[in-house]
Amino acid sequence: MVLEVRPVQEKPTVTWEALPADFILPDDPVENIQQPPLAAALTDALGAGGLILPEMLIGSNFGLVATVNKKIVVKAPDWFYVPQVQPSATDVIRRSYTPNLEGAPVLVVMEFLSDTDNGELSVRATPPYGKLYFYERLLQVPTYVTYDPYEPSLEVRQLQDGRYILQQPDTNGRWWIPEIELFLGIWRGERLCQTINWLRWWDREGNLLLWSSEQAEQERQRVTLERQRAEQERQRADLLAAKLRELGIDPDRLG
Repeated sequence: MVLEVRPVQEKPTVTWEALPADFILPDDPVENIQQPPLAAALTDALGAGGLILPEMLIGSNFGLVATVNKKIVVKAPDWFYVPQVQPSATDVIRRSYTPNLEGAPVLVVMEFLSDTDNGELSVRATPPYGKLYFYERLLQVPTYVTYDPYEPSLEVRQLQDGRYILQQPDTNGRWWIPEIELFLGIWRGERLCQTINWLRWWDREGNLLLWSSEQAEQERQRVTLERQRAEQERQRADLLAAKLRELGIDPDRLG
């Protein structure tokens, strides 16, 4: 009998090298129409809350680069967060991001599930590398979020001892994202005339981070309410003045 011995897979060598200027980045189409609005809404809430700083890099469908065994590998997540990057030249548009070379490591990555091949959970350890494998083993992103807006279903994985561990939500059905210090959860409602299952942020106290459109609506309602109160006060003043005149008292002489 011949005992079959599987070859031991060598650990890939990952380096952080500048992307060649002539490198052609992947230009894959967005897999469903909900992906761009979902990503934009996440960023919008952070911006409206004053939580985006100039040194941060937050992107969507933007290439994250690693050189694996001397070959360039690029993945473009649906949403990602880097706390600090080196500023690019004023006349240069950033085409991609190479962690540890251009700034800090990527701390949070999100992928919105498609109905094609479930590649967001692929652990393929050979080229083309699976997304989960790429973020877990190569980029070593601390928090990896996968979201299916159609179920809806949200999963949060956090890196522990080099492996992703699936996290459990709190009693409100939300997940704490330590790198951003906010809770993440599912919220169904309308934004930009789309009623879908959105991903939303909540702070430590459980307050929902509002989108800029919601803040603008709140301000509009506040101004309207103040105007209504001012009009009510004017009407009360006019009524009082009329009663004083009926009593032969000139209200203009009072006070």
